[in-house]
Amino acid sequence: MTTWNLQDMQKHVLICNGSSCMRKGGEEVTQAIRKEITTRELDRYIHTSRTRCNGRCKDACVVIVYPDAVWYEGIDVDSAKELVHSHLENNQILKSKVIYERTQTGMSLKNNRVKGIEKEKQEAKKEEVL
Repeated sequence: MTTWNLQDMQKHVLICNGSSCMRKGGEEVTQAIRKEITTRELDRYIHTSRTRCNGRCKDACVVIVYPDAVWYEGIDVDSAKELVHSHLENNQILKSKVIYERTQTGMSLKNNRVKGIEKEKQEAKKEEVL
């Protein structure tokens, strides 16, 4: 396994490669983001990681940018390139594709996206089964 030197890294891009995202082009999105980063000579500053499911399957294909804590939905090859140019290169969030972004008090749901299941309810169901 490769060990990257991340000293100059400014942003970490998490690209969902869970099953729902893969059905919606996750592999192509991963490759498009990585190619665009290389084309724009941002490799030194932007690190990418494939993830498993991030729990937002209805929003596939999901891409998350940290440390900004911006979650994107419905990313395809074209919007992947736009995301690299806009957010990663110019620090301009791609507002039309945002699911969540960080606020002073936590995360804020955007663009009328589905809120999802509360985690504590899921935990209670698990305990009932036990």
